[in-house]
Amino acid sequence: MADIAAVPLTPTSPPHGTLARAERFVWLTARVLEQRLFAHHFRDGAAGPVETALEAYRNADGGYGHALEPALRGPASLPAHTARALHVLDSVARCDARRAEDVCRAEDVCRYLTSVSTTEGALTAIRPEAALPAVRPAGSGDAAVRLPGALSATAPVVGLLHRNEVWHPWLFRATDFCWQAVESLDAARPGDVVAAVLFLDHAPDRARAEAAAERLGHLVRRERLVVLDPDAPGARPAASTAPGHTPGDRRFPHDYARTPDSLARAWFTDAEIERSLDVLAAGQQADGGWPARRLPGAPEPAPAALLEARPIATIEALRTLAAYGRSLA
Repeated sequence: MADIAAVPLTPTSPPHGTLARAERFVWLTARVLEQRLFAHHFRDGAAGPVETALEAYRNADGGYGHALEPALRGPASLPAHTARALHVLDSVARCDARRAEDVCRAEDVCRYLTSVSTTEGALTAIRPEAALPAVRPAGSGDAAVRLPGALSATAPVVGLLHRNEVWHPWLFRATDFCWQAVESLDAARPGDVVAAVLFLDHAPDRARAEAAAERLGHLVRRERLVVLDPDAPGARPAASTAPGHTPGDRRFPHDYARTPDSLARAWFTDAEIERSLDVLAAGQQADGGWPARRLPGAPEPAPAALLEARPIATIEALRTLAAYGRSLA
């Protein structure tokens, strides 16, 4: 675990450098989970403490709750919480089907996902009125499962499970749903495309994934679902945007191609990616953190939820910059 004493925490001695400023922000504002994630990714921290912190959000039904996804409060398991848990486990290499303990956990997760999916194996999108049942006791059921399946909710989960070579009967149905949804996108919202990329980057049928990604790339540019000129009027968040919060529908190339090996990287020129990364780097705020993107369909975040979401956004911003070789000094 990183030594907190190495980071100046007094208001009179703010640190300098992208990573140092972000580290101070994380230590001062983040939950234990995100503090340990930061330590793992940037200070050679072990994966074990991250697993231990994440376990507190796990429920007996195999899903995750307890506001793991900060925008959704309450103890009950929800697909969005479980997707966040899988993302955390994947990021610390603790969702590997070759590890016995990971297989057991993945089976529990898939059992939960089966119980809340539609007949076609899809997970449901979040709606403000559907998020409220999350305050009910865990295991009491979720009315949101009766909503139609959504690519935005299903594709990231399916992609992560494929990335880690997890197999389960539910995953076959969910994969078929994702293929059908991805290949039928013709007037997509940016969030749908982001989710589709997370699926295509790890789908087992690579030739099919590459063909689908190429079509999506043309769609993104044709429908102007990406900001390619950061200096154009309205391209950047308005000055009136609430501190710590950024609109959910404004997407830059780095939002689609989060790493250089993503299929979405081919959609953009080197210059477009570099300008996009400049925007991301410039998004670090005075307190050292990055603004959080509003979770699509979730209620407007309360101050506490926004505070918990910003360290997550900060860690993801740093990981994207590092993946592209940007200096964090």
